[in-house]
Amino acid sequence: MQTLVIGDIHGCFYELQALLDKAGLVEDDLIISIGDCVDRGPETPDVLWFFRDRSNTRLLMGNHERKHVRASRHEVKLARSQQISKIQFGDAYPEALAFMSTLPRYFDLPEAILVHGFFEPDVSLEKQNPMVLCGTMGGDKHLRTHYAQPWYELYADDKPILVGHENYTGTDQPFVYRDRVFGLDTSCVTGKTLTGLLLPAFRFVSVPSRGDLWLQVRRIYPKPARLPQPRPVPVAWADTDREELATLIEKVYQTSATILGKLQAEPEYADLRPREQARMFGSQAGNGVLATLLHLARLGKLDMDLAHRILKTPDALYAVFQEFDKVL
Repeated sequence: MQTLVIGDIHGCFYELQALLDKAGLVEDDLIISIGDCVDRGPETPDVLWFFRDRSNTRLLMGNHERKHVRASRHEVKLARSQQISKIQFGDAYPEALAFMSTLPRYFDLPEAILVHGFFEPDVSLEKQNPMVLCGTMGGDKHLRTHYAQPWYELYADDKPILVGHENYTGTDQPFVYRDRVFGLDTSCVTGKTLTGLLLPAFRFVSVPSRGDLWLQVRRIYPKPARLPQPRPVPVAWADTDREELATLIEKVYQTSATILGKLQAEPEYADLRPREQARMFGSQAGNGVLATLLHLARLGKLDMDLAHRILKTPDALYAVFQEFDKVL
């Protein structure tokens, strides 16, 4: 039995069928999508239903499937490509969400490990960060923060790993690093190729794209024009409000001086860098609008005009007076 592992399909159903024909699979062969089978392309529903309904198919969760699921939980907002996919699914979108929410983050096959995005070195497969495996921006940031080299240069396991998510070569050819890391994303949806890898032979098979399909889809589903937002009507300030504003500014300067006096009484404060002094001041000033005013007073920059622009309304002014109880 053969297994065909396919790179990012992104709604390119025509290319998927062409790749399967070229691979010459038989009924018992296994077909696996490395993830990101949805979004950007013209036939996203057809691709997703193929992996849901056809026997001997598997689908990994990529960052695009993950974002659909997270947006349905109100954790993030749909990007434009997901908004278009939602339109393409129509009434079947809840059904698509239900399927995508069941997708695994990795497959551990006898021949190779399969993940959509990245892999953190020296961390077992079971303990990998889900954001790293799915190739999210948070996962990418985690790796860049903790490692000086690209993740694939640090991958040292004996078992090869197959990934998608990123076109590492920037061409229509797959990425191979030391015969250990295989990158299968070859940018089909933007006009290059759709690539698969046949296991256990580790033989590549690919078909050309019809063109820049993501560009074509964006033209079919143009971005909605933003409606002009009405300008807020300025709130009138009475003379008594302005008097209270002046009182507030005076009180802010006094409080700022008190905080500085306490900090300057500590021997190490004078030797700190300005940024570190500001951080210590902030730990005393707290958070919120009052903290902003206190920092400006510390720098000698707070005046009536600036305070008025920050507070905007008399209600905000009087609310700040109540924040003094939280400071000192």
